[in-house]
Amino acid sequence: MTAAKYPLLLLTLFCLLAFGGVFTGLLFGSVDIAAGRIVQVLLSPNDRNDSVAHQIIWQLRLPRVLAAFACGGLLALAGTLLQVLLRNPLADPYILGVSGGAAVGALLAMLLGGGLMLTNVASLAGALTAIAIVFGLSYRTGDWNLYRLLLTGVVLSAGSTALTTLILTLAPASDVKGMLFWLMGDVSRAEGLLPAWLALILAAGVSMLFSGSLNVLSLGQMKAKTLGVAVLPLQMGIYFFASLATVAALMLAGAVGFVGLIVPHAVRLLGVNDVRWLLPLAILLGGGFLTLADTLARTMWAPQQLPVGVLTALLGVPTLLLLLSKKRS
Repeated sequence: MTAAKYPLLLLTLFCLLAFGGVFTGLLFGSVDIAAGRIVQVLLSPNDRNDSVAHQIIWQLRLPRVLAAFACGGLLALAGTLLQVLLRNPLADPYILGVSGGAAVGALLAMLLGGGLMLTNVASLAGALTAIAIVFGLSYRTGDWNLYRLLLTGVVLSAGSTALTTLILTLAPASDVKGMLFWLMGDVSRAEGLLPAWLALILAAGVSMLFSGSLNVLSLGQMKAKTLGVAVLPLQMGIYFFASLATVAALMLAGAVGFVGLIVPHAVRLLGVNDVRWLLPLAILLGGGFLTLADTLARTMWAPQQLPVGVLTALLGVPTLLLLLSKKRS
């Protein structure tokens, strides 16, 4: 029995895994709370008989778990869309320079002593600037050149990396740690949770509506045109919704790496290539994976917390290599 032949079974399994990841994030922390008590607190949000458990779950752990799941789902969704758009398995949410622009903006705000609000605004401005530059240089009237799009994004990413390094060099030693946490991903802030979930629902819903056309586009532009797909509007829609998902993830948790690259790969290695199933499976796996990684990041060396991007790399790379070795055998 292969996963490709039974996608509904795989979807059910991934839902259970995602639920398990979320509950695990609620269960573990510096204060021990029994699983039964967690369920009771979740089912009775207005019951404050145990005010400590109520505050820990509703004000600390639940917002962080939801932020991690939303961020992982957004990155997995963006990675899946960009891999379909570019027909390149190495594409990830940060390949088009969006992350680099956001990093430059956020680090400049930190260097100038700005607070969380200014940092978020600056990162958003940097990301939108990068999107505008990449789109402006790769699109001509009636012509959308994907090779120029990819090359522009790579060049912009390289320039942003140089500026980021310069900012880290000039920054006071007391600010460098916070900058590094932003660059490696930090879910603890959990600001902008509602906009992130709205962006995830909107991008996922629209992508699912056009999943049939995405399947055709993955076969190639010429074949898609032959089969009656409006290729240019579809490509532009993919680019902007992938950018929307990436910006929402960056605003929520900084630059969390590897999720958008490895999660779509992992789902495909299970035999799923139909975009109608690939998208929801990738979102569930990405959300659950990042939730578990963040749980480890805040509990392994407690009270010290690790950047979640370190854990996504340490967990994701060996897992993907293992899947690749099994696929080859």
